[in-house]
Amino acid sequence: MLKTIFPTLTRFRFAIQILMLFVTVYGGVLLGNYTVDRISQALPSLACAYDKSTGDHCILIVNQHQFHHRIGEALVKAQEVTYKILIPTMISVATFFAFFFFLNKAFCGWVCPMGTVQEIVYRIGRKLGRPLHRFDRGNVGRVRPVKWLLLLVLVLGLPLLAGLGTVSNELGDPFCQVCPSRLATTLLTADTEQIAVKTSSGIGFFLGALGNTLFGFVIIAALVARQPFCRICPLLSWNALFQRLSPMQLVKKQNDKCDKCSVCEKACPMDIHEIGREYGRKAFHEDCTLCGRCVEFCPDDDVIQIKFLGMPLFRSSREQYKYRVKLETPEGTSKKRVIPILPKPVSDNG
Repeated sequence: MLKTIFPTLTRFRFAIQILMLFVTVYGGVLLGNYTVDRISQALPSLACAYDKSTGDHCILIVNQHQFHHRIGEALVKAQEVTYKILIPTMISVATFFAFFFFLNKAFCGWVCPMGTVQEIVYRIGRKLGRPLHRFDRGNVGRVRPVKWLLLLVLVLGLPLLAGLGTVSNELGDPFCQVCPSRLATTLLTADTEQIAVKTSSGIGFFLGALGNTLFGFVIIAALVARQPFCRICPLLSWNALFQRLSPMQLVKKQNDKCDKCSVCEKACPMDIHEIGREYGRKAFHEDCTLCGRCVEFCPDDDVIQIKFLGMPLFRSSREQYKYRVKLETPEGTSKKRVIPILPKPVSDNG
């Protein structure tokens, strides 16, 4: 029955994304604000605390607020450091890891509401016939460091300096002020307050204008590229710090045909070209969101697998690949759609 409703992993993942979009954007209406505030303040995805109906909170705003509001007070009263910084931070990280332990970076590929919004806009772009743009091996390497820079500067550095009184208090949560998820999720609840740009100060105006610009750019870019913001999202780099600690892993066996095939790297929405060349644990790249498309499109049995505690949850198969090729072929024709992710697999004879 499940196979009939969701014949491919991609369709199943998109259904989960839509479900989690409602949970993360509107879940607070069902759970109540008290439950949201006390239980789920460390989700490894961009569930925005500025969304008044949210069912979860993103760990990035929690850490920004703790650096901003706690460290200054704690330095004045050194004996309170443990209670005001270490314990709250440890609780947040422990709560985060309790979630992260089971799904690893699948939170990015399956749960994150901003990822789902980009996926929806991308599908609209395909319906409108917009050309698909990808990052080649040279360009993608230039983009990847941005997410680490945003993590160090906007999520950790500036909130810490604000807490120490070195910079303005308005820089206490700078990433949230520019995060496109703040605008996307609040607009989905018909709340237009967050899209207004503050004019009371230069810093507030700059951050608000930058946030609105980034949001507009991401929405437009998502029409012609897959997951444009995910490539620079600091939460992706935050999750990458812990990805080896979870029993949920993506692994790839060495296969002589991989150098001639490259189907998996062309199927990857994050343009991780390393998946076509690396093996073992190295194949689980820092940009991977565990969406499973490389597994789904690999034309050889058991070469790429998603495992939990060493047990395969999903594995590549030639049968699955043939089925995906069939789906990409309009009924009654022999011509495939122009979707550059399905090159002919290498034969057993090479």
